[in-house]
Amino acid sequence: MRIVFLDASTVGDTPLDEIAALGELVCYPTSTREEALTRVSDCEVLIINKIIVDAELIAAAPALRLICEAATGVNNIDLKAAEARGIPVRNVAGYSTDSVVQETFMHILSLAGNGPYFDGAVKSGAYSAGPIFTDLSRPFYELTGKTMGIIGLGAIGTKVAHVAEAFGMKIVYYSTSGTSHNREYPSLPLDELMATADVISIHAPYNERTAGLVGAKELALMKPTAFIVNMGRGGIVDEAALAQAVDDGRIGGAALDVYVREPLPGDSPLLRTGHPEKFRFTPHTAWASVEARRRLVSAIAANIRDTLEA
Repeated sequence: MRIVFLDASTVGDTPLDEIAALGELVCYPTSTREEALTRVSDCEVLIINKIIVDAELIAAAPALRLICEAATGVNNIDLKAAEARGIPVRNVAGYSTDSVVQETFMHILSLAGNGPYFDGAVKSGAYSAGPIFTDLSRPFYELTGKTMGIIGLGAIGTKVAHVAEAFGMKIVYYSTSGTSHNREYPSLPLDELMATADVISIHAPYNERTAGLVGAKELALMKPTAFIVNMGRGGIVDEAALAQAVDDGRIGGAALDVYVREPLPGDSPLLRTGHPEKFRFTPHTAWASVEARRRLVSAIAANIRDTLEA
């Protein structure tokens, strides 16, 4: 069985032995469209993360028996074209929950605690040269007693809520699906959540309900001390409006792990703000702890075994 991974660099240096044990594994770090069309010509199992798998690519793989998405979302795969050929599509869910929750609080704590500034004060020698034993030149806020507003209370959002409770925060949420299924916490309309929360954390998928969900109007409702964190998908938050809101002092700060275009373009308004100290960025890495990537690879191997060796 020939297994082709078209963008294997998306799992970094994670060992692929479990997958390699199932057949002849051929890995390409990345693949252009033209390269992909050639590289799938004799593959039976196709593994991809962000490569577009449309009807043309599927047609270029006459021996294809299974498509494995090395992620949860399958919006990059033409499911109808795969179904027409009788090719199952298998994704992986739940492998990165703990990783994303941890990175969410890394950003929140950094914003609330002004971490980069205080770290720099020590490393630069400013603290050593100071007249007193402490540095109170920047504020640092407790989370206890604050309100956490979560947009998208799925598995990740629910775990974020539980951790926030451990910090002594009050939890409210907005259901992007409109179901408000959770009974642990109160569900609020979006406008009310934006105006109420001290920290807003986004953990929603990108779809017709969430595209452009948080724009200039919603940001204008936030408290001037509030933070917003997007760990869901780029496109849920209007990036230009967010940059302007932070620059104008209408909100306290923001953190993002996901962007409308990835990698983030160098001319993005997010990178041209007057107050970069009020932002925290990670390059779409919240999903990618060492442990999460290992779980992902194991799950891909299980999908291959369960689908083709049953």
